Amino acid sequence: MTRHILVANVFFAPFSYGGATVVAEEVAKSLIALGGYRITAVSLCSRSDLAPYVLIKSQKDGIVNYLINVPPDRRYAEMYDNPEVTARLAELVSALEPDLIHAHCIQEIGTGIIAVGETMNIPVILSTHDFWWLCDRQFMLRLDQSYCGQFPVRIKDCRGCVDNYWAARLRFEHLQAIGQKAALITYPSQFAKTLSEASGFGPNRGVVWENGVRLPSRKFFEAQAIRRAKDPRVTFGYVGGPAQIKGWPQIREAFADMTRTDFRCVVVDGGLDRPWWKKADFRSLPGDWQIHPRYSQETMDAFYAEIDVLLFMSQWKETFGLAIREAIARGIDVIQTDSGGTVEHPLASRADLIPIGAPAHHLRGQIEGRLAQGHRRCSPEPVASFDVQARNFAALVEGVLNNLHRAA
Repeated sequence: MTRHILVANVFFAPFSYGGATVVAEEVAKSLIALGGYRITAVSLCSRSDLAPYVLIKSQKDGIVNYLINVPPDRRYAEMYDNPEVTARLAELVSALEPDLIHAHCIQEIGTGIIAVGETMNIPVILSTHDFWWLCDRQFMLRLDQSYCGQFPVRIKDCRGCVDNYWAARLRFEHLQAIGQKAALITYPSQFAKTLSEASGFGPNRGVVWENGVRLPSRKFFEAQAIRRAKDPRVTFGYVGGPAQIKGWPQIREAFADMTRTDFRCVVVDGGLDRPWWKKADFRSLPGDWQIHPRYSQETMDAFYAEIDVLLFMSQWKETFGLAIREAIARGIDVIQTDSGGTVEHPLASRADLIPIGAPAHHLRGQIEGRLAQGHRRCSPEPVASFDVQARNFAALVEGVLNNLHRAA
C-alpha cells in the first residue's frame, strides 16, 4: 500500500531556499527511495507576470510541486491566514486526496492548510523549524537584533517589538488555536519543544523529530587529508554571513587583536541575489582570508574539506544548527555559543560553550587554544542522515494513520 503525502513548505524544488527547505526536500526524496510513499509538494512563488493566486505545476526528482503565485503586497493577517491561499489549497487537496498532510514550514502559506485537513478529515503532521508559531518576528529577535530571551513566550511582553500589538495578539491566539488541530507536532530539538509547549503551543501533541544531514561522501576524508598535508595551517570556517545575529562582529573583533598570522579563514558567501561579502575588507585582519562560493547539498564537501574548525557564533537561541551537525559528521571541530537546540549534539557536553553576548575575548581564547594545539583531528561523530530522518518520519506517519483508523 502506497501512502500519499502532501508536503506544504514555503519553498520547494526547483525553487529552493533555506535549511528547512533542504530538510523537506531531502526527507521527501528519502521517503520515495524507502518505498511505499508518494510525495506531492505545494509551495509559493511571487511572479508579477502571472495572475495572483494562480497555480503553477513543476516537477523535480520525481516530485510534483504545485506553486501558488502570491502577490507581494499582502496584508499582515494574510501572511499567516490567507483565504485566497486556503481556497487554492482546498481545491488542490480535494483533487489529490492525500492520505496525510505534512505542514512542514508554512509561514506565508498560512494555517489554512491545517484547516483544510480538518475539514476534509485528513490528518496533519505539523513541523516547526523556527519560532514563527510564537513570535511575530519569527526568530525571537528584538528590533535591535538582540535575542528576546522570553521563556515562556507571553504575548503581553511583546509590546516593545511588534508594530501593532493587537494585531500581533490576534495572530498569536490564532496560531495557538490552530496548533490544537494538528494530529502531531514535531520539533527539531528538545529546546524548541520545551519552549513552545511552555508558551502554550500544542501541549501534549509534540515529539522531537531531529533533522538529518547529508553525510560525507566516500572521497571526503581523502580530500581532507590531502589538503591538510599540503597546508599545515589550522583553517577556521564560517557560514553565517556578515550579520550581527550570526556573531560576525564578535568573530571579526576576536581575530582583529591577534598577533599570530599562521592560520587560514574561509567564509562562505551564501547570498542568492547579491554577494554577502562584496564590501568586506579582510586586509586588516591577521591570517589568510578567503571567500568560498555558495554551496549546495551536493557540493558542501568541498567547503568542509577546507576547514578544521567551524565557528558557530549565533547570538540567538536557534532550534537546531544544521551546519554544526554537518561539521561534526566530518570530524571537524566546532567553537560555538550556547544557542538553544544547536548544543544538542555529542560534542556539546565536552565543549566550552560561549554565552550569547559574551565579549570577543571568550572566542579569541578558544581560537588561540586551537592554534596552540595545531590540527584538532577529531573523529567523526555519529549524526542522523536524511534517510534515518525519513525512516523516523515514516514511523510517525504510520502511528498517526493507525490512530485515525482505530478512531474510525
